[in-house]
Amino acid sequence: MVSAGISASPTAVVFDDPPIAIKNVLDLTEEGFLTDEVLTEVLPKRYTFISVENYGRSAWTHTAKVTTKRSDGSEKPFFLKISYGNHGGVMLQGEYESAREVVRLMPDLIPQPRAFGQFKVESPVTYYYLSDFIEMDTTTVPDPTELARQVAELHKTSRSPTGKFGFHVTTCDGRMPHTVDWEDSWPKFFCKLLLGVSKLDTEANGPWPEMERATKQVLDFVVPRLLGDLKQDGKPIKPSLLHGDLWEPNLGVDKKTGRLIMYDVGSYYAHNEMDLGHWRNEFCSHLRSKVYLEQYLRQYPAAEPREEFDDRNRLYCLKGNLNWSAGHPNSVLRRTAYNHMCYLCEKYAPLDGIDKYDPGKDPTVTGASIVVDVGPRRPGTV
Repeated sequence: MVSAGISASPTAVVFDDPPIAIKNVLDLTEEGFLTDEVLTEVLPKRYTFISVENYGRSAWTHTAKVTTKRSDGSEKPFFLKISYGNHGGVMLQGEYESAREVVRLMPDLIPQPRAFGQFKVESPVTYYYLSDFIEMDTTTVPDPTELARQVAELHKTSRSPTGKFGFHVTTCDGRMPHTVDWEDSWPKFFCKLLLGVSKLDTEANGPWPEMERATKQVLDFVVPRLLGDLKQDGKPIKPSLLHGDLWEPNLGVDKKTGRLIMYDVGSYYAHNEMDLGHWRNEFCSHLRSKVYLEQYLRQYPAAEPREEFDDRNRLYCLKGNLNWSAGHPNSVLRRTAYNHMCYLCEKYAPLDGIDKYDPGKDPTVTGASIVVDVGPRRPGTV
């Protein structure tokens, strides 16, 4: 079920200003969780609704465990996520459509998506996303070999339905929208993606002339140089389906089966190495260890020229840096992104009027990290 109020076109998204925060809506409700008769309508017919209860914590969505009963009397739980306003609808539609793409290829990799749509309640305008519920251990360090195998399989087996880079609806990293209009050219697509998140960062943190010059230099010269002629096994790279927000809080282990589970997908078709850019950032902990990259590259070798893999990884991590900076104003990751840009400009397109690259501000060199308090997360929380 898809609401008619949310466009399927990535270019047509107009967000609320500002987005409606969950805490502001909960202040208006007496019970603490807003539910709706639509919920019973979208459940599979063989299940009878019993109850819904808060489950997990999130800044931009409200999450719950829905308990239902099968015809034989046994209980079946589902996971419910709701959000408010047009922004919330775009976020949840993006996750729903992403999840559908992933499970089509790898049915056991993420919780099965069940429904997306709009509640009937008129105020506040409320959207929902329903999926299977999986009881997970989210404290276990991801196994490098298993994570590499699963991610590489998703990347290798996926095929863009258009043969292009992009996605058919807007998807988000957290609450920040991706610019994912279809493009034949990977460098052109990446430039639009990076420019989009750069604008969000400027809106959140204000102008920074030196960074704006560095960003333009990266887009105009570094991107064509590093991404303009990539090959895989001698052929042009193909668009691969990404997770889109691949870091530790979006990984868990199914307590019943022991299988690796991913969630909170914000997918699009891109160069497979884009998913690895997140692992370079300060907000990652275990995934920053070289063993994860090493294991992945054994499953899916770096594109040619392989000797430029690390520079591409630095370029790709800018999206995660700036996305985090836009969502967390005054974060150190803005400075990190600028320093990465200075490195890339010095090496590939020198420019006056920006700073010199400083290894002392590079977490790849220093090992610096930030402490991320995501609270008691559950599958599907943001």
